[in-house]
Amino acid sequence: MDFKDYIRVIPDFPQAGISFKDITTLLKNGEAYRKSIEELKVMVSDLKIDVIAGPEARGFVVGAPLAYALGVGFAPIRKSGKLPYETIEVGYDLEYGKDRLAMHTDAIEKGQNVLIADDLLATGGTIATSINLIRQLGGNVVGAAFMIELADLNGRSKLDGIDVFTLMKYE
Repeated sequence: MDFKDYIRVIPDFPQAGISFKDITTLLKNGEAYRKSIEELKVMVSDLKIDVIAGPEARGFVVGAPLAYALGVGFAPIRKSGKLPYETIEVGYDLEYGKDRLAMHTDAIEKGQNVLIADDLLATGGTIATSINLIRQLGGNVVGAAFMIELADLNGRSKLDGIDVFTLMKYE
């Protein structure tokens, strides 16, 4: 299946010059969504994974079904102030501002192998921050899985050499 057939490309969103890759058209197609998760499962099946972590919000729609398919737990990574229990937080820079990500202090146990899952790898800032959080909790990041990679933005370079798995690459 060519998953790119299910991606809507929106020019000049959220700002001029950006070519936004919209996964909602893939998500609304049950067969394409199911097959994308199945394919990601195959890609990471050789890894020893104890838990999948996914940054909000689209990391939830990739990470949670992938965790289910693999029979492992899911740990949400949220924006600051969104989690109800004790958290750790890390700040990071965005293209046009700053943000903070948080995880519950008990989301990852020391020594657990963690796969990060998200819809898109662009500049790598969100995923690098996620790696930082997981490592602070004592987790071992064994890889990162994405539906889409925007290769020209070189996000892999920020991911500290971890293995990256993607269904689709855009140059």
